[in-house]
Amino acid sequence: MNFSHVLKHHVFLFFVVLMRVSFGVGWVLAGVTKITEKGWFEQPSVFLTNYLEVALTKPNVSLFYKDFIKHVCLPYVDYFNYVIPCVQIVVGILLIVGLFTLPSILICLFMHVNFILSGNMNLISLILYTCSFGLLLCGSRTFTLSLDRWFKRVPSFAQKSKSSSDLTMTNRSFVN
Repeated sequence: MNFSHVLKHHVFLFFVVLMRVSFGVGWVLAGVTKITEKGWFEQPSVFLTNYLEVALTKPNVSLFYKDFIKHVCLPYVDYFNYVIPCVQIVVGILLIVGLFTLPSILICLFMHVNFILSGNMNLISLILYTCSFGLLLCGSRTFTLSLDRWFKRVPSFAQKSKSSSDLTMTNRSFVN
């Protein structure tokens, strides 16, 4: 086994874990910021109602999403006011420790798509959206140093096949 290939493999795994943990930290901070700085719990529904009403006036928000805001979000704004930051914090923690990783990434994608559909596309949105797809594309590597791997909860489609030519350190030695 070539040492440079092993080194590249481990560097890549390090960056995948760093991306997953950073992504989780970002979601935790988003949830905590809503609660502490934006006053989602101190003045329930004020910030979110204003956000949704502004989204209704934006020309880049599609008509189907404006209907969604009018008929689903605004009538239940009190519910979403508490659910959104709590889900962001929980999903962020799950991503950091690597538990329920795949469902957490999918929930993040869902929340992020809603953010983009409400007319908020910026650099941070693009980075977070790309990061979530990047984690999905990393397959089994997304579960490196995770509780999912520890508890053997890696989805079957993300597991490496035994005939995989991908380098792995399990059951291999450096001795030739």
